[in-house]
Amino acid sequence: MGALRAAVDRYLEKLRVERGYAHGTLDNYARSLARLAERAENLGLSAWSQLRAEQAQALLADLHRQHLTAGTLRHTASAWRGFFKFLAGEGEVAVNPALGLRSPKLRRKLPEVLDADEMTQLVEVPGDDPDAVRDRALLELLYSSGLRVSELCGVRWRDFDLADGTLRVTGKGSKMRIVPVGAKALEALAALRDQDACGADDPLVRGARGRPLTPNGVRARLKRRANEQGIWKRVYPHLMRHSCASHLLESSGDLRAVQELLGHADIATTQVYTHLDFQHLAKVYDAAHPRARRKAGQ
Repeated sequence: MGALRAAVDRYLEKLRVERGYAHGTLDNYARSLARLAERAENLGLSAWSQLRAEQAQALLADLHRQHLTAGTLRHTASAWRGFFKFLAGEGEVAVNPALGLRSPKLRRKLPEVLDADEMTQLVEVPGDDPDAVRDRALLELLYSSGLRVSELCGVRWRDFDLADGTLRVTGKGSKMRIVPVGAKALEALAALRDQDACGADDPLVRGARGRPLTPNGVRARLKRRANEQGIWKRVYPHLMRHSCASHLLESSGDLRAVQELLGHADIATTQVYTHLDFQHLAKVYDAAHPRARRKAGQ
């Protein structure tokens, strides 16, 4: 293994061990840095200190021409900047050639959501058979607490306080937080616990042979239940999280509380929901304000 690749591996190991990055995030970093290492090797470089800023910019431009999305290019540039910052700390480079990288502006896409009526229709799964009880608990919890699918799949019964109505979850970067659980979700979870005779170390939501339900398993269940419940939009775990955040913000206006619930490190990530809230306000205003109503034909 060459010196260039060895440095990349050291950086990825630091992200894994010291920063607790998830496997998916590490894979994204590895792909971004592998592209950079391949270009450096093709240029005949033997050390990262030999890479110039214009060479890094030329590679990013090449990736742009390969039709990588703006989001992927921005993440790639960010990964390169972090890598060279690490190398500077190790004394391997004097300057960061990725600092001035220019990447396409990211057009922010508003998250999709279900409205309150659609969400009620989705989560009220009929029946008392084991699958219905299990899926009702899964849906109610996702919507109640705005969990990421990875967080849901990692939760065990010992993390759940039925009396207090709270759940301890481990989010990105292995950060733990306590989230509230709503009354309907509490009822559904109590029924699931009684049905499955769960122990403290059992997964909160189980799949085949009592194993933790996988993210793909959760997605499949959501898709099936949405079809059965007559929801014809594409339903997926993060849609439940978006809907929870949007409905909370719409009712409370408390951005900081929604940030804490979702486990966002930066409130700027949460602020996207203020745009959704404004859309709702605009619709209400247009429908209700006497001076906002348009005449027929306009």
